[in-house]
Amino acid sequence: MRLAFLFYDGMTALDALGPHEILSRLPGAETLRVARRPGLVATDSGVSLLASSGFSDVPQADVLVIPGAATATSLRGDEDTLRWVRAIHGSSTWTTSVCTGSLILGAAGVLDGLRATTHWAVHDRLREHGAQPVAARVVEDGKVVTAAGVSAGIDMALILAGKIAGSDVARALQLAIEYDPAPPFDSGSPAKASPATLAAVRTIMGRSFEPRDGSRRSSAR
Repeated sequence: MRLAFLFYDGMTALDALGPHEILSRLPGAETLRVARRPGLVATDSGVSLLASSGFSDVPQADVLVIPGAATATSLRGDEDTLRWVRAIHGSSTWTTSVCTGSLILGAAGVLDGLRATTHWAVHDRLREHGAQPVAARVVEDGKVVTAAGVSAGIDMALILAGKIAGSDVARALQLAIEYDPAPPFDSGSPAKASPATLAAVRTIMGRSFEPRDGSRRSSAR
């Protein structure tokens, strides 16, 4: 079973590494970290990750995982990346995204007419790609599975592990990584956060996320 993780400059590391930690441990899994060209990719937190393969090296995969980034929609003008995403989606058993990675799927035309989720701060942008936004941590529509912001990628990967290898394997993987969330603060969603916290994060996100017109660009590998 071949799993392809899209890597690109500016991506959020945990969007990819959370699911990678789980899915790479599935029986028979071959995990590929794919960028435009093989080499180091700089994430938005300053950590560099190694892409082992280029687009031309991976023409097919059973599972596609697209991580997000504050500047994820800058890839909507990157036809090489979008062409590769469409090609992999055409042959995949499962096509998935984490956080704003769904906006990359949207730009590739994958989400048209589907239910999907993304980071709450840009939830409405899914409509620009013909998708129906759903306020949920993980949303399944056919073979497309989208996860909300960053940490939701772990939930998505466990759900996917259950579908691929069975619930017993998924439960074992959850125990192996000791995924038993007990957050110190009950402010992990807009519905739970205080008005002051929500306002502060909206301000931060407003400065971080790419404008709708795509005027702020990031380089994609």
